[in-house]
Amino acid sequence: MQSDSQTLNRVVGEDVVAEIGSTCLLMRTRLISRVIAGIYDEQLRPFGIGAAQFVLLVAIYKMEPATRAAIGRVLHQDRSILTRNLKLIISEGWVVEKQGLGDGRSRPLVLTSAAKDLLRRAEPAWKSAQSQAKALLGKNGVIAVTEIANRIMDAAHLPFSP
Repeated sequence: MQSDSQTLNRVVGEDVVAEIGSTCLLMRTRLISRVIAGIYDEQLRPFGIGAAQFVLLVAIYKMEPATRAAIGRVLHQDRSILTRNLKLIISEGWVVEKQGLGDGRSRPLVLTSAAKDLLRRAEPAWKSAQSQAKALLGKNGVIAVTEIANRIMDAAHLPFSP
């Protein structure tokens, strides 16, 4: 037999869970992120690259020479995720570590000609994914996402948006 307090806790708990389920920004932004990333993954798959690695190549290109710490700050990625994606693009020959650049403690990363060629060849696929993502988000959604990302980048004092 349940006490009145157990019944009250169950009802209050269900109310909180219902509210979370219907209003949680975390749940919604993660859903949007997975769906949008899936669109890009699908379009980029024929080129042997996923959305996460594609974004990483573009960020490195924009920052060259790029340190791991700077990339992590710009992309808001923790060390383990960044390391896993870097390992993949380095093993594919798309990125190399340059000795003699930087402060001697880090090994800055630069794109190879193969990576630059990949980005050029994948441009139509990226444009297709971009169109699909924009259609899904709608004009107001695209504006909102862009403005939010710009505010985040500005607040972090980062030199560019990824």
